[in-house]
Amino acid sequence: MQIHLKIAGVLLIILALVHIIFPRYFNWNTELKTLSLINRQMMTVHTFFIALTVFLMGVLCLTSSNELVQTDLGNKITVGLAVFWFARLFIQFFVYSPSLWRGKKLETSIHILFTCMWSYFSLIFLFTYIQNY
Repeated sequence: MQIHLKIAGVLLIILALVHIIFPRYFNWNTELKTLSLINRQMMTVHTFFIALTVFLMGVLCLTSSNELVQTDLGNKITVGLAVFWFARLFIQFFVYSPSLWRGKKLETSIHILFTCMWSYFSLIFLFTYIQNY
């Protein structure tokens, strides 16, 4: 299971770094102009902290996979991470509108990629928890 935690760690760090391109890719300079200052800044700040949290999850998986597998605290952390990623997987299907990706080649590919990644994270953390429960 430790190898999967390390793979997840690398993927999480990459995912966190991808957040750097969000403002340009999603054209936030134009798209967010109509929002109030607090809402514009909340988008930026929340994106930063989501990226930081995901990055730290990745670092934790890379540097502490042994502890995540073999300790009570690690077991509690992995169940929390499983809940986090299952919630994100749920949102992928029941919050985001399919009109954002359906019928669009690139967006559909990204939707499938992220669905697979959220599923992988969810299952890795769940199986780590179950294995040590």
